[in-house]
Amino acid sequence: MNLDYSAEDLAFRDEVRAFIAENYPADLRRKQDAREPLTKEDQLAWHKVLAKKGWVAPGWPKELGGTGWTPTQKYIWNEELARADCLPTLPFGLSMLAPVIYTFGTDEQKKRFLPGIYNGDVWWCQGYSEPGAGSDLASLKTRAERVTGDDGKEYYIVNGQKTWTTLGQYADWGFFLVRTDPNAKPQSGISFLLIDMKSPGVTVRPIITLEGGHEVNDVFLDNVKVPVDQRIFHENQGWTCAKALLAHERSGIAGVARSKRGLEKLRTVAATESGDHGGALIEDAFFRRKLAELEIDLTALEFTELRTLAGESSGKGPGPESSILKIKGTEIQQRLNELALEAAGHYGAPYLREDGANMGVGPDYARGVAGEYFNGRKTSIYGGSNEIQRNIIAKMVLGL
Repeated sequence: MNLDYSAEDLAFRDEVRAFIAENYPADLRRKQDAREPLTKEDQLAWHKVLAKKGWVAPGWPKELGGTGWTPTQKYIWNEELARADCLPTLPFGLSMLAPVIYTFGTDEQKKRFLPGIYNGDVWWCQGYSEPGAGSDLASLKTRAERVTGDDGKEYYIVNGQKTWTTLGQYADWGFFLVRTDPNAKPQSGISFLLIDMKSPGVTVRPIITLEGGHEVNDVFLDNVKVPVDQRIFHENQGWTCAKALLAHERSGIAGVARSKRGLEKLRTVAATESGDHGGALIEDAFFRRKLAELEIDLTALEFTELRTLAGESSGKGPGPESSILKIKGTEIQQRLNELALEAAGHYGAPYLREDGANMGVGPDYARGVAGEYFNGRKTSIYGGSNEIQRNIIAKMVLGL
């Protein structure tokens, strides 16, 4: 794999860098720097800018609005977004649901749902996990019974509970896994439904996470009426859609570019923060060793991601190797959080305002590191726990 940039690649990098500098929303930048809570409008502001430019969905087929970029250009794009500390676009619609729709959906479903995802007009959430079905997702209990309505049309009546629904409090629509055949083998009796979150019978209840934030939710479905034409792919074959979506999700979770940016910031902090021996923390042999080991692992992960990106560009979708990205990516993120907290020392102790904003008690770089550490413990669990990912690798990659 040739990683040397051509003249065209360097010109593209300059174009991307200039575009971000000139167009990133100033108010969003201010709120990020101040670590203020972000509204729904804040979360979508950058998305809408990118949609207008035509750069919001690099991974989509070009005929559906994708950029047609080369693997190197996609790599540069992610690097520049991380370099500028841009707020990531929400993945639920753009990089998780959209590939399922344009791969398994009907032409009518593509026309109906893809534009809203692309333009940021519709906020999507994910309804996969349940209180008794997390890592063992195929054991889900949410039921969908097919009936004929008074209008002669067919519907599903959905009952059940989903949990850990990220940002579901803002969602307009959600994609849900439901059991449509309780007598079939677990993976064979599941269907993939799109549900309007404003439907009667949908209730969203907040879950406050370890660092004090409202990021995830319980979603209750009580006799929710869903038209059959909002099912993606065949009835009882939603597990095929589910696996494809999870492969895209796990590839995105790796977050290599942002971890590289985090490591860069950490090195800067360690060069100025004092260690126990009186000199700069970076001079401490034990801390420096942990930094070096982290950088080595991150470089190895970066090459794995590049190989996956190259494979996708040649028409190969993300497969079991996405589990490798998920495991190593999340472990690296957690190690990075631990070292950032270690570098901040007692300044990492958070101070929370009543509105939930983290004010901090020391230098700007220490503000929020404790909250990020606590919140980051989830990364090795969501998207399929890392233990489950190792089982997938053992079976699908190693053939054990």
